[in-house]
Amino acid sequence: MEVTLTVWKFPTDTGADTAHVTLKDLAKQELIKVHDGAIVSWPEGARKPKTRQFTNLVGVGALGGVFWGLLFGVLFFLPLLGAAVGAGVVGAGVGAVAGALSDIGIDDDFIADVREKVTPGTSAMFVLTSGAVLDRVHEEFVGQLGELVSTNLSHEQERQLRELFGV
Repeated sequence: MEVTLTVWKFPTDTGADTAHVTLKDLAKQELIKVHDGAIVSWPEGARKPKTRQFTNLVGVGALGGVFWGLLFGVLFFLPLLGAAVGAGVVGAGVGAVAGALSDIGIDDDFIADVREKVTPGTSAMFVLTSGAVLDRVHEEFVGQLGELVSTNLSHEQERQLRELFGV
């Protein structure tokens, strides 16, 4: 079963919260398996977004705060990190993490797309899922005005991700 890292961007700072309610309902109906996720909301006028991990996920499937913290740090809180890694300015440890993220499908293009789209006044839902009944899932999200940015992760990429973050 292939796991997908999906980023859903919404045109309001509360849209991701509405989508999260829909996603939880779909998971209860067993129309999608949610492995882990987090929400970013960026109110208009705020310097930085607010982030929170889905709270009801425990056990083997959840990646944990370390993963989300690193990903959001690279995306929103340390925007020069990517440029510094590319220029060889930062230490080997950060470069190794950046390389590992790239190996699992979170590459410079993915980061650039998310940074460009998730801006003040918007929100986003980041979620690792599998087994979606696509037509039913699509039906439930109609009218929520989400824009989809996604990267599919293979089993090997998911294993590498879990290994990287010790889960």
